[in-house]
Amino acid sequence: MKKIVLSALVAATFLGTSAFVAAPGTNAVRVEKAAAKTYKVQPQLSTLGWEGKAVTHGHNGTAQFTGGELMVNGNQLVGGTVTVDMTTVKTTDIKDADSNTKFMGHINSDDFFSTSKFPTATFKITKVAYIKGAAADANNANITGDLTIKGKTNSITFPAKVGVKNGVAAASGTATVDRTKYDIKYGSKSFFEGIGDKAIYDDFTLSFNVIAK
Repeated sequence: MKKIVLSALVAATFLGTSAFVAAPGTNAVRVEKAAAKTYKVQPQLSTLGWEGKAVTHGHNGTAQFTGGELMVNGNQLVGGTVTVDMTTVKTTDIKDADSNTKFMGHINSDDFFSTSKFPTATFKITKVAYIKGAAADANNANITGDLTIKGKTNSITFPAKVGVKNGVAAASGTATVDRTKYDIKYGSKSFFEGIGDKAIYDDFTLSFNVIAK
């Protein structure tokens, strides 16, 4: 349920001096940042969705990227960063206006994302490992990076479909995030006993499609 994102899914600076990339059919190789080109993230073309679940129900919604960059070497994504505006997080499944407002008030509070104190979330790519023999319509890389939410930074890895063609770089996929690692512990069985069917699962998912030019 109330476990988000932002997901996010979701950028700070860039890879320091280099990125590590496993090219299709090869072992990981070092790609120097100097050899990579910078593609600017297009927030108006990119999308970010989230879904969180509790024992008896769940919620989903969206958030908005504000910008970022993807680093490209040849026809491969090798690094980058993205930034999410946490004040744009909203739920799309609660149709009643009063219930929606109450829910989002809780999401923005210190129980969850403390958006007044932490208005942005970031994701910084540290490694892109390509999957040998991946089908054309399947995930073809595992992306590792540092996700920062509420001032807390943790490394996460998730599969994605990435590609570069005609001056456009794209990355899409779904990442699973443990909210408790970002000091979002409200309703977690991992920290509160005896809450029964009021428990909210620790993991939430971020579904993203990032476009950069």
